[in-house]
Amino acid sequence: MSRMNPTPAQRKFDEGRLMNVLVAPVVSEKATMVGEKSNSVTFKVLQDATKPEIKAAVELMFKVEVKGVSVLNTKGKSKRFGKSMGRRDNVRKAYVTLKPGQELNLVGEGA
Repeated sequence: MSRMNPTPAQRKFDEGRLMNVLVAPVVSEKATMVGEKSNSVTFKVLQDATKPEIKAAVELMFKVEVKGVSVLNTKGKSKRFGKSMGRRDNVRKAYVTLKPGQELNLVGEGA
């Protein structure tokens, strides 16, 4: 008997977990340029988040259709704080590409 991965329609995620998967949007010059060029958005995500979870979380929270998800892990740097050495946290980033015609605006248009 072979095991098959469930299709996206059959895949079920805990909605409470999906609300916690996306930690924060990444607002940087690089993330903005990538977003304009390839219709994508960048998020910081939980260290143990999977691509299907990230896709489901973005679709649930922002009501958009996702084309694909790319994930990268950034190692934390060692930094000196006075006499002692410290370490920044490791960060996991997700580049979420949206389908053509979809738009996700994270910046509030204030007066």
